[in-house]
Amino acid sequence: MRDLSQLPKAHLHLHFTGSMRHGTLVELALRDGIVLPDALVEDWPPQLSAADEKGWFRFQRLYDVARSVLRTEDDVRRLVLEAAEDDVRDGGRWLEIQVDPSGYAARFGGITAFTDLVLDCVRDASERTGLGIAVIVAANRTRHPMDARTLARLAAQYAGRGVVGFGLSNDERRGTTAEFAPAFRIAERAGLALMPHGGELVGPESVRTCLDALHADRLGHGIRSVEDPALLERIVEQGVALEVCPVSNVGLGVYSDLTSVPLPQLLEAGATVALGADDPLLFGSRLAGQYATMRAAHDLTDEQLAELARMSVRASRAPTDVVAGLLADVDAWLTGPSG
Repeated sequence: MRDLSQLPKAHLHLHFTGSMRHGTLVELALRDGIVLPDALVEDWPPQLSAADEKGWFRFQRLYDVARSVLRTEDDVRRLVLEAAEDDVRDGGRWLEIQVDPSGYAARFGGITAFTDLVLDCVRDASERTGLGIAVIVAANRTRHPMDARTLARLAAQYAGRGVVGFGLSNDERRGTTAEFAPAFRIAERAGLALMPHGGELVGPESVRTCLDALHADRLGHGIRSVEDPALLERIVEQGVALEVCPVSNVGLGVYSDLTSVPLPQLLEAGATVALGADDPLLFGSRLAGQYATMRAAHDLTDEQLAELARMSVRASRAPTDVVAGLLADVDAWLTGPSG
């Protein structure tokens, strides 16, 4: 069994505040006298379930509390650098980090100013760690679709300048996904990849809407497409990658345990799967942990794990030379010594 922290991989599903180190959260909260709930201190990582609205509200509340500790530009810079360092430690070689600028706009001078700050932090972290990093601007499906259009226009302005995609996050059970189609058309015209969340808390119908109405290139999660064989076949034929986050799937109550996460069925069907950590701050597991848990839960071979890493690279928006180099490095990992 080869060391998974040495397996070169791309990380395509990581939320901004959710990437924060737990120690950083506690330190920043202490600095500013912010009282954290027990679920983020003594009882961390919290026991979460989003099987109902109350469960999701609790999850979102914890996320909002975590976001509130980011008070200064140096805090944002620290978060991005530490996220990059953590990915590198886990074998990450390319990261696409997802952020909704409107969630930070009030404190950091508006959505444009915050986006500028994030991109500057990304450039700095990339230079310091050697990790390739790009940004996905994401809208919130619990807010009005007009807000999403504003964010799509913002993302379009930065296309080719650090922003590679446009997403849609938050509780799938809220809002009407199809109403966000105009925002996705703006992003599509700008040449951005389209990466909405779908098929986690809601079943195949959510995935189908993301494909039909939003023209998804990748699906945040998409795991429950396995429940509809015809839909899964369509996903495979269209080459839509699934950003599967096993630990958060279990943490939110989508599956009872890691052995129930249907990764083998997705792979058997020929789906492109990129494992991601989602929100390590709330689920307690980072990038390499996703590979390790799936190795243990499903007895995956090193060959299968290497192919998962290759799929993450191919599904990324990394430059072609970076992709080629990463694929070669995956091959080298697989032919190297095991132990």
